[in-house]
Amino acid sequence: MTVLPRTPSFDLSGKRALVTGASSGIGLGCAVALAEAGAHVVLAARRVAVLQEAVTEMRAQGWSAEALGFDQSDLGAVRAAFTEPFDIVLNSAGLARHSAAVDTREDDYDAVMDLNLKGAFFLSAEAARALMAAGKPGSIIHISSQMGHVGGVERALYCASKHGLEGMVKAMAVEWGKANVRINTICPTFVRTALTEATFDNPERLKWIMDKIKLPRVAEVEDIMGAALFLASDASAMVTGTAIIIDGGWTAD
Repeated sequence: MTVLPRTPSFDLSGKRALVTGASSGIGLGCAVALAEAGAHVVLAARRVAVLQEAVTEMRAQGWSAEALGFDQSDLGAVRAAFTEPFDIVLNSAGLARHSAAVDTREDDYDAVMDLNLKGAFFLSAEAARALMAAGKPGSIIHISSQMGHVGGVERALYCASKHGLEGMVKAMAVEWGKANVRINTICPTFVRTALTEATFDNPERLKWIMDKIKLPRVAEVEDIMGAALFLASDASAMVTGTAIIIDGGWTAD
């Protein structure tokens, strides 16, 4: 008799998840995806009032969620968040300040690197430390960018932060694999959110984007949610140290 394999579960019932940068856009979408799959989700960001509105709406759907005021560039706040381990940590906090490399100011450099790379580094370290101390497996997920794999006009600083993030994740995956702590990235192309409206309203920028994306549209938040659920669940139990690139074919050539 043939024994048929079974699809691994996407169910997150009984799991605790921390989602940073969760007040809007990709972060909120990922928080919804994890909660819808059964996880208890802590939505973390600086805008607590906005977070609380989202939590209220999520609870109205029957999902388990709570809000946490959180500044990821404050390393004390990062440490304080891990009084107990989270099974899933998804980092969607990020900052972009675009300019020509020769015009980039030191304060812009520091602000972007402090959040996109330094904040991501210590969030990952604290998440892994808590999991390993408890002897638990876990999944750490970073929202990176297609710009972690290519270059772009007026994006030297942003690319530097995301290329650094991609390398960091690979090294951490090597360190933490034996403890069954997985770490990966999701790398979207331009996603339609409130923060990208100005870019899409610029005809020159929109033409550049649409010339690069091979599919006939830009990305929506919903395009990222499935990848988040995959990496958070047992369906990706053998996936670590890698990137899921959701770019409509941008990096295909």
